[in-house]
Amino acid sequence: MQEEIVLCAASAYEKKFYLNQLFEGIPQSVKDELKIMCVLFTEDVGGILELIYDEEGELEFRTSSDEGDYLYDEIGSVLKVKELQRDKQELLESLQMFYKIIILGILEDEEICC
Repeated sequence: MQEEIVLCAASAYEKKFYLNQLFEGIPQSVKDELKIMCVLFTEDVGGILELIYDEEGELEFRTSSDEGDYLYDEIGSVLKVKELQRDKQELLESLQMFYKIIILGILEDEEICC
């Protein structure tokens, strides 16, 4: 079974967005939407947001903050994640399907052949 794989992340501290190279093949419009969603999240509540695929290919939102960051809105982050899961449901479901079909298929083939 595969371990967790990061799809993308954004940091309010470094003012950066990261997209895992495994997902370079997704359409540019989807990459743009992910970037906007993640960056706006960190601008709004602070901290770091990661979208991570678990072992079953389910997409999880993970938020964190630096120790001593009193500006990080922990309650706001939980509410914002729920809002994104509701408002971006179609996008998130499509990304999960892509991962399960394309990425897990590739990873399983590599394990079998090597």
